[in-house]
Amino acid sequence: MKTHSVASTDGVQLHVRSIGQGTPIVFVHEYAGDHRAWEPQVAEFSRDHLCVVYNARGYPPSTVPAAPHYSQAKAVQDLLAVLDGLNIRQAHIVGLSMGGYCTLHFGLSHPERALSLAICGAGYGSHPDTRAQFQQESFELADRFEKFGCAEVSKTYAATPARLAFKRKNPQAWSAFAARLAEHDQYGHAYTARGVQGQRPSIYDLQSGMKAMKLPTLIVTGDEDVNCFEPSVFMHQNIRRSGLWVVPQTGHVINLEEPELFNAQLRIFFQRVLTGGWAERA
Repeated sequence: MKTHSVASTDGVQLHVRSIGQGTPIVFVHEYAGDHRAWEPQVAEFSRDHLCVVYNARGYPPSTVPAAPHYSQAKAVQDLLAVLDGLNIRQAHIVGLSMGGYCTLHFGLSHPERALSLAICGAGYGSHPDTRAQFQQESFELADRFEKFGCAEVSKTYAATPARLAFKRKNPQAWSAFAARLAEHDQYGHAYTARGVQGQRPSIYDLQSGMKAMKLPTLIVTGDEDVNCFEPSVFMHQNIRRSGLWVVPQTGHVINLEEPELFNAQLRIFFQRVLTGGWAERA
């Protein structure tokens, strides 16, 4: 495993790790995760791919800049900086939740740099009926992280309804996930909740861009992740070269809840992209 420090466009240093050789895959973590959340995928795919993981800004050892240096656009700039910093011309981009949003936006703004997109567990806070509530909850969550710290807030955030399937299936792995969240920087989480989570565009606002997108796209959602299910269907309906995989009895943290199934489906997807078999729908 190689460790890199990559500078984004505004000077933020990103902690990046890479391992393996072959076609690159870049994994983009969720709000409650970091680069370690992709360990089951890196272990599988580094046998025949170059696997790249990194910590978003606000997640040490990456820099924790002060507000307002956090936004969906900056998250996309950071992902582009990772590719540039490692001299990667094109890669498969795989993102979960916050990372899934980043993956979608990257595909919309830099399609020439992506071989494919895997958008997983994305869409929370997009539905028009609950969008204002989600934004308010994001700002309140930021306040809690600032006031109480990650060790305290992680006790409830790691046990939200969409994460209970993970706890039910594998309590030991869920405990490790919650422990990693407790180690995070409270201000990085607060700034990210306000600047990225609370202000990112709704999936439903991106329809025209999705309709024009030509990238092979795999959309993944757990059937128990109620806040992401409808937005995932919406993405599938509007990205013509997409497929939708609904994982049964699964919540939000799909890649850790069902790592073997997730890895197998990703491998099928990458192979079909490679052979030109991931077709555009009529």
